[in-house]
Amino acid sequence: MNRKYVKLKIRIPQEEQDLAADDLLAFGFDGFEQQEQELDAWIPEAVFTESVNQRLRNWLEEQSDGRWQVVGEEIVTERNWNEEWEKTIRPLTVGRFFIHPTWTDEASPQDCIPLVIDPKMAFGTGYHETTRLLLRLLPDHVRPGDRVLDMGTGTGILAIAALRLGAGDALGIDIDPWCYDNALENARLNAVSDRLEIRIGSTEQIPPDARYDLILANINRNILLDMAGTLTGYLAPGGILMLSGILEEDVDAISSHPACAAMERLAQGAENEWRALVLRAS
Repeated sequence: MNRKYVKLKIRIPQEEQDLAADDLLAFGFDGFEQQEQELDAWIPEAVFTESVNQRLRNWLEEQSDGRWQVVGEEIVTERNWNEEWEKTIRPLTVGRFFIHPTWTDEASPQDCIPLVIDPKMAFGTGYHETTRLLLRLLPDHVRPGDRVLDMGTGTGILAIAALRLGAGDALGIDIDPWCYDNALENARLNAVSDRLEIRIGSTEQIPPDARYDLILANINRNILLDMAGTLTGYLAPGGILMLSGILEEDVDAISSHPACAAMERLAQGAENEWRALVLRAS
């Protein structure tokens, strides 16, 4: 018998839906469908307790100052979420990279670096502006043999891209356990398994004595502000910090953080309302 699901219709601007879906997975949601101004999200009925419902409403309010709201709710029968998700993932060229899943056979354009990414619902398909910004900036800042740290690695796409550009090794860290197998599988698909390590957790998973030539963090404003001082402490002399997940109005807050203000700004990327910063340690 097919399980019952609760389908919520949540009012969220389309440009913010990928980031929201990434966090909604932690509540137990396992299917999504994007509309122009609304995100449909499915969660098993047995999982959607009153406590989960209340925590979700509180989270929506906290994350968006009330802009994100549940505007519809219904009970539906189980669907094949992987099949539905796969229908939305198509090949994409971003800067020097050609991103495609294993279930498409479109040839990579000449002079592009192919990245085989099967998302499995993990954030980092290349379809969100925050990911695209860093992918476009990476080729100018990865040096042969670089040691890379990727915080909030998701599918592992940014760490894998850095390795494909010639970085020596990378550590990807994410708080969500479902990223572990997905990022490792994508590393295998891109023949970099021997150079990419994945850990579940946050900054406590960074080896205490490690120093990185390049640190990537595509997360969000509040977490970036919390982590900035810690991350810069793991940079090697002259190391580069690349930050994304920043809205235009939050650039000043990030830039004025003492750890960031002490660094040289090398570049800034922009797409729609999203921004990325490239900073260099002294």
